[in-house]
Order: sequence, then C-alpha cells, then structure tokens
Amino acid sequence: MKTISPIDLADLLLRNPLTELIDVRTPLEFSEVHLEQAINIPLDTLNAKEMAKMRALDKSEPLYIICKSGARGEKACNQLKDAGLHNVVNVDGGTDACVAQGLCVVRGKKTISLERQVRIIAGIFILTGVALGFQVHEAFFGLSAFVGAGLTFAGIADWCGMGLLLAKMPWNQAPITKTCTVNKEAHRISE
Repeated sequence: MKTISPIDLADLLLRNPLTELIDVRTPLEFSEVHLEQAINIPLDTLNAKEMAKMRALDKSEPLYIICKSGARGEKACNQLKDAGLHNVVNVDGGTDACVAQGLCVVRGKKTISLERQVRIIAGIFILTGVALGFQVHEAFFGLSAFVGAGLTFAGIADWCGMGLLLAKMPWNQAPITKTCTVNKEAHRISE
C-alpha cells in the first residue's frame, strides 16, 4: 500500500492545492480538526464503487486518504482498490501526525466524541431507571430495559437514534478557526 508522510503531503498540497484528499473520520472528528483541503466522507458512508465510477476517466491521478491515525485510512484504501482504484495513497499517521508536524489545519471546538456521549447518556438513563425502580416504582425498570434494547438495536443495525440526536445538540456545533505552522521540506511518496 502506498503511503505519504505528513511533510510530503504538506509539500504536495502547497504545489497543488487541488489535490484530492478524503478524510474518512466521523463528521464530529472532522469538525474538531482537519486539513484545510480535506473533504469529509466517513468510512461508514464511503461508496468505493461509486467513487471508482466517478473517477473512471481520471484513475491515474492519485487519491489521498486520511483518518485519525492511519488505520481507517488503510481500510478505505483497500475498499477503493477492491473497487478498481489502484492509485490511492494513505497519509501515514493520519491527522494526528499532520497536527504534530504543524500542517495547516482547521480547528473547531474540542468535543467529547459522539460515541462517548451516547455511552454517558445511556449509562445515566440505565442508572436512573434502576434507582427509580427500587425507590419509586418497579415500572421504572422499563427505562433501563428500553435503553438496553436501543443499544442492542444500534449495535445490530449500525444505526443509533440517540447518536443522531446528540449530533444536533448545540455543544456539538463547533466554530471553526484555522491554524498553520508548516515545516517545509521536500520528501517523496513511499510504498
């Protein structure tokens, strides 16, 4: 699999600002911090076959993939290769490495991840249901059962209504600022 270092990517983006860079992290992660040129297409919504069709006339141009640390980027690259796009390049170390190297990034408000928020709220509801079931009326145990059933459904269906609701909350809407301290050095893409 082809990879590119953050410094090499910075050099490439300076030379060609129209370079295609797909960020496969969740929208919440993307809004917290991302490279300025990145386009957010979360891994769970990436349609590799459709992307291959869209790039059918221009398969020779590399497509750069980035995530948080490189693992999801590697999965996305493999999906794209399986769909017929063979010139895909994963950013080594992902967004974390790019931030550490001082590349230009757009920053939103730091937030607790959506997954953690769901776990916190679900835990509060379950504890509340149990406490009220013992202290007030046994019917409150149903609240805990309802939340447990919802979590089970979310795991099976890979769809979480609570997560979708939490994503729309004001604390998950971040103002955006740009920071940049680029270390300019020439490097090459490695395989």
